[in-house]
Order: sequence, then C-alpha cells, then structure tokens
Amino acid sequence: MEPSTEVASFQVGSKAPAQPSSAKKGSAFWLSVVAILVTTLLSALDLTAVSTALPTITADLGGADNFVWVGSAYGLSSSAILPLSGCLANIFGRKPIILIFIAFFALGSALAGAAQNMNMLIAARTIQGIGGGGILSLSDILMSDLVPLPERGIYEGIFALTWAFASGIGPPIGGAFAQKASWRWLFYLNLPLSGISFGLVVIFLKVRAPQGSIWEKLKRVDWIGNFIVIAGSTLAITGLTFAGIKFPWNSAQVLVPLIVGLVLIGVFILYEAKIPREPTIPWRVVNNPTVLSAYLATFTHGIGSIAVAYYLPVYFQACKGDDPIHSGIAMLPTALVIAPFAIVTGVSVNVLGKYRPANIVGWVLILVGFGVLSLLKLDSSTGQWVGYQIVVSAGLGFIYSSTIFPTLAPLPIEDAASALAFLAFVRAFAQTWGITIASTVLQNELKSKLPKDFTSLFPQGLEIAYAAIPVIGTLSEPLRTDVRVAFAQSLSIVWKCMIGISGLGLISLTFLKEVKMASNMDDRFALEPGGEGEESGPGEDPEKVDGTLLSSSHKE
Repeated sequence: MEPSTEVASFQVGSKAPAQPSSAKKGSAFWLSVVAILVTTLLSALDLTAVSTALPTITADLGGADNFVWVGSAYGLSSSAILPLSGCLANIFGRKPIILIFIAFFALGSALAGAAQNMNMLIAARTIQGIGGGGILSLSDILMSDLVPLPERGIYEGIFALTWAFASGIGPPIGGAFAQKASWRWLFYLNLPLSGISFGLVVIFLKVRAPQGSIWEKLKRVDWIGNFIVIAGSTLAITGLTFAGIKFPWNSAQVLVPLIVGLVLIGVFILYEAKIPREPTIPWRVVNNPTVLSAYLATFTHGIGSIAVAYYLPVYFQACKGDDPIHSGIAMLPTALVIAPFAIVTGVSVNVLGKYRPANIVGWVLILVGFGVLSLLKLDSSTGQWVGYQIVVSAGLGFIYSSTIFPTLAPLPIEDAASALAFLAFVRAFAQTWGITIASTVLQNELKSKLPKDFTSLFPQGLEIAYAAIPVIGTLSEPLRTDVRVAFAQSLSIVWKCMIGISGLGLISLTFLKEVKMASNMDDRFALEPGGEGEESGPGEDPEKVDGTLLSSSHKE
C-alpha cells in the first residue's frame, strides 16, 4: 500500500522513504516482538490476578475501609503517567524508557509483597502502577515503530491473545496463592518475571534512540504540561473512586476533586496548543475530527469493556451461586472471543485497506450484545449466558483493535507516540468511569430492590454487591431467591445503561473518515542496522527538507 496522500498538509519533499513496508521481518524483528509481548504479559498478569486475592489481602492487612485503593491506586498512577510516557519515549528513545518502567514495576512488586499494612500496600501499588501503565503504553508505541499501520491489526490481535491468556490464568494464580500459599508470592512472582522481561528488552530490542546528553533531553520535557495532566487525572480519578460508594455523587468529597480534575485536563489540552516547543500532546492530535472520533470510541469502549469484566462475574456469583473459580470459568466465552475478533479486525483492515467497516460492525455487535445481556434472568440457561457473552465480546474484540487505525492514519508519523500514549490514557481513564458508573447503578438498584431486612446488614460505604455475595448462599428460602432475583434485575439495568453509553460509540462513526493508511514507519526509532530486514545505514539522522523534519510516512 502506498503512503498516505490524505495528510498533504504535513508532507514535504519527494525522496523515497528510508524504511519501506516491504522490508523483510527477520529474526531481529521477531525477537523484538517477543520481548514486547513478554513485557506486556508481565503487566497484564498482575492486573488480572490481584483482584482474586484482594479479599484475602484485606483480611490479612486490615483496613477494609481502604481496600478499594489497592486497585484504584494502581489505576490512578498508571493513568496519570501515560501522557508523560509518550513524551519521554520521543525524547529519550523507546528502550531506556521501557526499561525504567519495568524497574518501577519490579520495585512496586517487591514493596507490595513486603507490605506490613494497607497504607504501605497502597503506596507500593502506586509505584507498581507507574511501571504497569508505562509498560502498556511503550508496548503500543514500539509496535507502531516496527509494524506498518495497515498490518498493525494482526499484531493488536496477538496482544489481545496475550491479554486473554493473562485473563485466563491470572485469577486462578491469584486464588491459588491466596488460598494455598501466601498472597505475598503473587507480588514476589513479578520479580523473576520482571528480570526476564528486562533481560529480553536489553538483549533483543535493538532500536534507535535520539542523540544528545541527558541534561539536554531533560530540558526538552514538557514538565509543566505533564504536571497539569497528572494533577488533573489524579483528582478526577480520586473523585470517581469515592463516588457512589464512600460518598454520594452530590457530596463535596466527590464533586470538588472531580470538577477540578476535569478542568485541569481541559487546561492541559489548551496549554499544549499554546506552548512553543515539543508539546506532550501536539494540538493537531486532538484537533482532527477522525482522531477525536477514535478517542471517543475508545473512551466508550473502555467503559463498556470494564463493566463486562467487573460485573458479569457478579451475575454468576450472585444469581447462579458460582464460587470465584467457577465464575471465572463461566467468563471464558468473553476471554476467548475478544482476541480472535481483534485478529479478524486486523485481517479485514489488511485486506480491505479500510477501517470504517470494522468499527461499524463492532459497535452494532456491542449494542446488540448489551441488549441481550439485559435479558439475563435468574433462570437463564447456559446457552443464553454463553451466547450473549459471545455477541458482546465479538463487538468488544472488533473495537479493541480498530480504533488505533483512525488514531494514527490522519497524523504525521512523528506524532505516533504522543497519539498512542493519549489513546492509552483515554482508555485507562474510561475504565475508571466504567467501574464507577456500573457500580453506582448497581448499588442504587440493589438498595431499592433488595429486601430491607437484608440491606440493613451492610453499613454505609460498602459496595453491596461484593459484600452481599458471600452471604447469599447462607440465606434461607424464599429470601435467598428474592435476593438473587433482585441482583438479576439490577444487573439488567446496568446493561441497559451500557446500551445508552455505547450509543456514543455509534455516534462517533459520523465523524470517522476513511483516511488512506501509510505503509511506512518512522526511521528515527527503527531497528538498528544489521538486523534482518533493515536496509537503512547506521546513525542516519531524520531527513530534513528546508528545515522541516520528515518521517517516512510523509514522503512520496
């Protein structure tokens, strides 16, 4: 496929690209991909395993009123660091930055394993989140350096398979350590995995890095912009963490940090449009209708996907009486379907040379999927809850890998790292919203539908869904059936809410334009010369024409 002609406003010069898409993918490429995948698995495995062991951890360390922060601290720090990760990757190079993030992840894991109280664990999870968020962001950025955009979907599918694998083995590993050994080994296990990941990156990831001294590079970092967005996202996520559970939505404890945080994120975007040099998120990234539609779709997808991951297991445990392990097995249709359909998206984009069809099909399936999930009742058959999962998961799989194409296609290639880092930020921020919205809807519905003598057992500030599930099996009839029916009816409202939110994804298609995708990549961060399939000479500087920086996607 020829380079894009749809971004003429960024194109200068006419020399042939230095790194054509037809370059052979030899051992250097595949070893680099392996290093990236193992690093991704490291972060994904921890993210999926800790939730299973959380009740045991809470019982051991105490501080049940702060247990939510064990997960929220990780999510907060991993989200806040994402814009900065793209900025650092552009200035210092990909390899040293991902190594730093792996080191942060290892340090946080060691401290979490050694935690003596809940506050120490929360601090450790904050450090770990910085590493985990950076790992996921840099993994996407590195793949954009190594794989042409039209081929990217297939590799996104491979990443989805990695996540599916982690989702399959993470919860049993977490449960096994919690029940049979010690939850501390769940964190200590990350240390040898971090060492393997670190070694693979050092040995096999041979990519170019910008020249210059560390001091010169530090002066180029957009410190003010990153301080604004980190403060804003921290405040907003803090408000969302409190909302609907610890404090009411209309309380000052929720509204003040949430509003101030959202305002600061808006200030960050305006600041980035005005600063004269090397912004963290260039204005053209957030000023393009097609890119904005991809960000809106990603935000909506993040809300829906996390709602399925968090609250479909509630149906199996509360309504069907499954224990955590069996509810994990019941979730296999979701885990096993998302990855193949993410690959289908990649294949379709590769064959058709277009990304709009995959986005359209994905949103239709998501809307239909949440519609049928809302039909689940206490006595729904196995065929129903399996089939309904397949429909919504197929749609989630389509959108999982399809928004990356409209994010990158309209932009100059040197904006790829910034655009992908912001895409990861949008997805992570959306997941916080998704957890909060779904939990609030479920909490309110349960309060109104559960028998009053049952809800009175639980103090204010607890999420009734998770507090009530262990108790349901001990109830006598007909109270037990009444409680289970209330859960099924309440979860139906959650899925109906997700139908409405997913409508935003469908609306985003009206702004989504088909832009021809460039087949070439940014040679500033390509594989170092000497690897198979690498044709460029050593130490090449990015080409300049009339003082304008060029990347291979801009040349004809």
